[in-house]
Amino acid sequence: MNKIQPKYQASWLTIILVILLGGLLCWATQHDAALYQTPVGQVIKVTNQKKVSQTDNFHNHDFSQKQLLKVRILNGHYRNKVLRVQNTFSASNAMDQAYRKNQQLFLNIQKKANHKLQGTITDLKRDTVIVFLSFLAISLLLLTMKFSGFMALLSVLLNGVLFFLAIKLDVWLQGTNILLIFGILAFVFAGLTLFLVLGKTKQMLVTFGATILGTVGAVIVTLLVLKFTHEQGLHFEMMEYVTQNLQPVFIAETILGSLGAVMDESTDIISSLFALHRETPNITQRQLFLSGREIGKSIMGPLINVLFLIFMADTFGMMVLYLRNGDSWGYAFTMNMSLGMVQSLVSGIGIVLAIPAASWFASSLLKRGDRL
Repeated sequence: MNKIQPKYQASWLTIILVILLGGLLCWATQHDAALYQTPVGQVIKVTNQKKVSQTDNFHNHDFSQKQLLKVRILNGHYRNKVLRVQNTFSASNAMDQAYRKNQQLFLNIQKKANHKLQGTITDLKRDTVIVFLSFLAISLLLLTMKFSGFMALLSVLLNGVLFFLAIKLDVWLQGTNILLIFGILAFVFAGLTLFLVLGKTKQMLVTFGATILGTVGAVIVTLLVLKFTHEQGLHFEMMEYVTQNLQPVFIAETILGSLGAVMDESTDIISSLFALHRETPNITQRQLFLSGREIGKSIMGPLINVLFLIFMADTFGMMVLYLRNGDSWGYAFTMNMSLGMVQSLVSGIGIVLAIPAASWFASSLLKRGDRL
């Protein structure tokens, strides 16, 4: 039996060149201290002192430990000078961290009255890790998916720019039209992403329609429920660092959060129905609709669970902190996970609504010629 060969294969030369380019970029970020105005230093020696145990009123055990770091400055006026810097870290690493030899740090350097230099650590220099992970993700996307991967990457970059501009506009308008701004942004996100990934095709139009219908339907249901329940049990004040009206911010987050899931499901259903129609052109509209519904049922459960885990994972750290400080499960859940639970439920509603919408749109369009 003949083996199925992939349409595109990356040559060994291409893979080697990509690896060399990635290594070169990582090496460059290790030696780019001169590009920073903030002083950068490299740890050349670490001396850890004795651990000091700590126990709070709730019997949580931790320890703190001091480090004496010998740091060589890599840039600026004090380049190649050596400082001795202190650092204190705990086992929990909640507000601090331990440093290791050869790590690079951002420093705040001051000259004392006796002309000696004194430095404090402001942050860890992470550009090498960021560049490596970004390069790895982009390389795998382009090597495995070629042009489709490039278009997907382009859509992410353009959506990121649009999201940044929307936030700037919201700040400029002082949060007075946040739902309008991010509601329009959701339409633009869906249209731009599907156009770049699927092209100007009927499949793109059908997927866009199903995505918008599912997302709008979920948001309408949410607004009605919030109105009739008077938002009981929801603590919008627990949203982090929000300085404007809380409910519109929550709804805007929910719109963007559910949009991706609904778009994913609609794309899967409609692309499967288009492929099924190409393989069996004599299939009826009803059979197409029922097939789409079955496809939706098979992916609905895993997709809802993925969203649930994403929303819950975002609050996991604070949930543990509340429990470790003597709060009950009910109080900790209400104050931390209730909003994430609502957002996952809203996304679930959108996913459910998208199944018949995507199935009907696709079956109607594909069999429209049979009725003419």
